[in-house]
Amino acid sequence: MASSDTLVTDNPWQALRRHTQARIALGRTGVSMPTSRQLAFQLAHAQARDAVHLELDARALASREPGSLALHSAAATRAIYLQRPDLGRRLDDASRERLAGGPQGADLALVACDGLSALAIERHVAPFLAALRERLALEAWTVSPLVIVVQGRVAAGDEVGELLKARAVLVLIGERPGLSSPDSLGLYLTWAPKVGLLDDSRNCISNVRPEGMPYAQAAYRLHYLLSQAFARQLSGVGLKDETVEQEGGGPGRNFLLE
Repeated sequence: MASSDTLVTDNPWQALRRHTQARIALGRTGVSMPTSRQLAFQLAHAQARDAVHLELDARALASREPGSLALHSAAATRAIYLQRPDLGRRLDDASRERLAGGPQGADLALVACDGLSALAIERHVAPFLAALRERLALEAWTVSPLVIVVQGRVAAGDEVGELLKARAVLVLIGERPGLSSPDSLGLYLTWAPKVGLLDDSRNCISNVRPEGMPYAQAAYRLHYLLSQAFARQLSGVGLKDETVEQEGGGPGRNFLLE
């Protein structure tokens, strides 16, 4: 009896799979997808769904970030958060009161929101911030302690930044899970944060994780955007990421030219 391996016809694009986690060059069995690939797809779908519903362990994150402050959005539960995006963009009353006595006037306010993947926050916030602080320590930046917003969306950082009277705010948030990335971290930088800003006021760095954009490279790009935001006093569509070299030197490689 033939083994399953002998029944699968390889795809000629097989060599390109080493460059991406996207589902390409999966091979075929007759006109169908191989069973192993179909099962892997179902597993990835389940992991993505679980990531959306996972509750953030704010205490565990706070224990790794001394001085951090855990707050909550106006969305009282995960179910409400998923159904009412508007409530995830604002803090609840108790959180606003707690921020009133916080340190104010920092150059950069740091905010972590669970977003649509608490897994991304739990895995990547601490190591990314370590890489970012290593860069900022070389210059005279003042940075707030980490503010953790449970059931928070990106715009919740605008209210945090405004209440802390920060010149800029960086929101670290769990991105919508994909079928190969249930733990992707997004970074959103906003100059002069205040309630009511739209997404065109922000700069975004996406897919921060070891399998995507490494922490050091993300910190390098964020530091560039932050420096330019302070120099030009703006962020968003008027501020472009003009970094041309990856962290470590040398232009980025293009696998299509290999």
